[in-house]
Amino acid sequence: MFLEIKGIKKSFGAGESYVDVLKGIDLEIEKGEFCVLLGPSGSGKSTLLNIIGGIDGADAGSITIQGEQLGDMKEKKLSLYRRKHLGYIFQMYNLIPNLTVRENIEVGAYLSDRPLDVDELLETLGLYEHQRKLPNQLSGGQQQRTAIGRAIVKNPDILLCDEPTGALDYNTSKEILKLIETLNHKYGNTIVMVTHNDAIKDMADRVVKLRDGMIRRNYQNEQKIPAADLEW
Repeated sequence: MFLEIKGIKKSFGAGESYVDVLKGIDLEIEKGEFCVLLGPSGSGKSTLLNIIGGIDGADAGSITIQGEQLGDMKEKKLSLYRRKHLGYIFQMYNLIPNLTVRENIEVGAYLSDRPLDVDELLETLGLYEHQRKLPNQLSGGQQQRTAIGRAIVKNPDILLCDEPTGALDYNTSKEILKLIETLNHKYGNTIVMVTHNDAIKDMADRVVKLRDGMIRRNYQNEQKIPAADLEW
């Protein structure tokens, strides 16, 4: 199994402000699988994503990626692991404002031993003709494409997406989802995406529904719908 999550628990606060966010999560994700974590605000989906990404630690349980347990790693090794194996896409683009599109993507390439070809990626992202522009010269969708390029250029085993279309309008959201779908097919990266947009689940291989810190449903889509055909 590529990604194995066992008995993950996480709480925040103390005394009256104590909150049980994750109450024992068990989940397995195959290599190359596109998994969507769905749930209302406060269901624990972003916390789970952050624990998978080694950004946050769990109180109990284990996460194993390709046979390596995240909990066993010291900070230096964990940092190296994140750098080599994980790509992150957030709702906020977090681009470096004084670097061009190309330079922002190249920042990601420097972190990898086996980066993707930057020119080919710029073409796939639809950014080739915008590569010399700075972030403030781009639309929201183009900025998110650049952020995706920076995450994917290092060819990560897992691409973690936290509400990647949250700040975008309907048409731009569809374009970004089509792009993520293309990257999944073309490069075979495993994708774990957090969203509260119910329609997105139909393009995924696996759908995991969380509520109150627990998995309520976990199923595979028999018939996936292409991102271009999604409606909401």
